[in-house]
Amino acid sequence: MPPPPPPPPSRRNDSKASAASKEENIYIPSFISKRPFYAGEEGDQTDYLEHQRLQKSKDDQSKWYDRGKKLGPAATKYRKGACENCGAMTHKTKECLSRPRAKGAKWTGRDIQADEVIQDVQLGWDAKRDRWNGYDPKEYRHVVNRYTQMEELRGQLDGSDKKDQDEGEEDRDDGEKYAEESDMGRHQSTATRQLRLREDTAKYLLNLDLESAKYDPKTRTMVDAGATADKAAQLFAEEGFLRASGDAAEFEKAQKYAWEKQEKSGDTSQHLQANPTAGEFLRKKEREEAEKKKATHLKALQDRYGGVESTMPSALRSVMVTESEQFVEYDEAGLIKGAPTTIARSKYAEDIFTNNHTSVWGSWWSNFKWGYACCHSFIKNSYCTGEDGKKAWENAERQRTGAALTQDAPTQEEKRNMQAEEAEAAKPAAKKRTVEEMMGGITEAELDEYRRKRTAADDPMAKYLSTDQVVS
Repeated sequence: MPPPPPPPPSRRNDSKASAASKEENIYIPSFISKRPFYAGEEGDQTDYLEHQRLQKSKDDQSKWYDRGKKLGPAATKYRKGACENCGAMTHKTKECLSRPRAKGAKWTGRDIQADEVIQDVQLGWDAKRDRWNGYDPKEYRHVVNRYTQMEELRGQLDGSDKKDQDEGEEDRDDGEKYAEESDMGRHQSTATRQLRLREDTAKYLLNLDLESAKYDPKTRTMVDAGATADKAAQLFAEEGFLRASGDAAEFEKAQKYAWEKQEKSGDTSQHLQANPTAGEFLRKKEREEAEKKKATHLKALQDRYGGVESTMPSALRSVMVTESEQFVEYDEAGLIKGAPTTIARSKYAEDIFTNNHTSVWGSWWSNFKWGYACCHSFIKNSYCTGEDGKKAWENAERQRTGAALTQDAPTQEEKRNMQAEEAEAAKPAAKKRTVEEMMGGITEAELDEYRRKRTAADDPMAKYLSTDQVVS
């Protein structure tokens, strides 16, 4: 009986075996083992499960255009279809970035530029959105070099070389390190510089009564001078006295001057406690320079606009009234009560009346129209009609709104007058006598009527006719 064949070599420990050389596993489902249509062709000698494995993405972050790269030597003569300005074939005349020539390469045939390299860079999603893509770090070298040159020039102006500058930086670091302990450094905090004595009562503990002086934590002082009834008010008065007495004001000015100088220039040589003489000397020097500058400016103004001869004499200046005992009261708006109100004037001409008007155009408004208030006229530059114009406008408005149609009921007296007018109108008008009546004479009836209506002027009872008055 022949011996059994040797077993196939195991690939379990063969790390060099590729994924394509592995045997097909029949237990893998078909929807995993079958290659999708987009994963490649069926005849490829690759791993049949490559589409299920981790795909290594190609790093396209470093791809970018070669700026300014040329294809090679430039042409010697102009070619048809090339740029008319520089003679390159890779762009048109409108797209040329070279300086526009008076006569292009098409007509001169000289200084023809080489063709540019046209690249088709396929960038991925991340590469398109990378703000530093295509940046060359070597371009930052000129910024560093320029900063170094400026530092060297600054050191030369200060009169110190690089070694002295390094030593100064070390000393400055040491000064910052020991600033809080020395009590003289400008880098010391404000809280350390303004410490109070431990046995003193804190100022904010004195502000327990609402009627007492208030403590301002920003300035660390007591405010509200109106309080005069407790210990806080006494402390406020004491602080005010100390702050205004002796050389306290000058000391505060000197301290403020030293701090401002240190903040502006960074020079700590003018410290008030470390070097008070230098600070006082420089402060006095600046004060003298400011006074000298002010005097020069005043002299220039006097030379230009007049000197001492145009000023007021000293005798009159001494009797000038600079203060007054007159009581002035102001209102809520800050204006003097009882003072006549001044109307603000504009730069345009005002109160100019034309065409016999007594008011300006725009002084009257009615029915969304501007007009004259004196005659109620809407027509600009029209002649003034006065009260007649107002009456005409009122009648027109009454007729427009229909107010004339709705009249009030007449009174008894108006009714009586209307009846009398109607009676007079009803009487027939006196007819002229005919020729026959004139020839026939006066009848007896007409003569009696004339006698009844006639009133004698000398009749003493004529004034009592048509009256109901009783004569006594």
